[in-house]
Amino acid sequence: MTKSELKDFLDEKVVQYNNPKFLEDDPLQIPHRFSKKEDIEISGFLTATIAWGNRKSIINNASRMMELLDNAPYDFVLNHTDTDLEKLVPFVHRTFNGNDLCYFIQSLQNIYTKHNGLEAVFVKHQQKDSLQSAISKFKAIFFELPHQTRTMKHVSDPNKGSAAKRINMFLRWMVRDSNTGVDFGIWKQLSSSQLSCPLDVHSGNVARKLKLVKRKQNDAKALAELDKSLRKLDSKDPVKYDFALFGLGVFEKF
Repeated sequence: MTKSELKDFLDEKVVQYNNPKFLEDDPLQIPHRFSKKEDIEISGFLTATIAWGNRKSIINNASRMMELLDNAPYDFVLNHTDTDLEKLVPFVHRTFNGNDLCYFIQSLQNIYTKHNGLEAVFVKHQQKDSLQSAISKFKAIFFELPHQTRTMKHVSDPNKGSAAKRINMFLRWMVRDSNTGVDFGIWKQLSSSQLSCPLDVHSGNVARKLKLVKRKQNDAKALAELDKSLRKLDSKDPVKYDFALFGLGVFEKF
């Protein structure tokens, strides 16, 4: 395919998958249950954190997480007591357990009370054309409270070579415009042009078949390659192609 043919092909797939039907089987449906900005971003962050493995299991466990937070995540984060945290302890999703969840709630409280909220952290540390260093700084801030070492594996760090798939996905949800009713576009101080594609097995395999990426591992270097390729196709909204790559991989077994 020529570059022009590739762009036409992928643009067509974006239209196909970037619509509300996408939400029927996607964890992104969880934050769509809320209308308050802080509820959307907290539920989105927690859902993205456990977004690996079977998607039905992710959705079920994210729903369970919201129930444990009384379906009012922002209020729970700000006002929880030690007794409230105790009821979170039995929660488990793969290697993310109740102790991890308790720390996440405490850390989110710290971020909203001491750092002006999730959006403010990423805005403060953004770069003109990337949020990858902001993700790394976010992790440092997120773990500034006393914590178990094991919990740190649930927030990735691009500076340590990670593609940081789940946080990049969360950022896509918050930053990309809401015109199609899929992403939210509620973080107005960041731009879609700064986003990076959530790189996983599916999007990585499709990207290699389409010669958007050469590197075999799905790591930070591969993400940098993919960023460069997607920005050539659309410099203002490169991550819209996440829908195309994901859809081709998961639904069409491309």
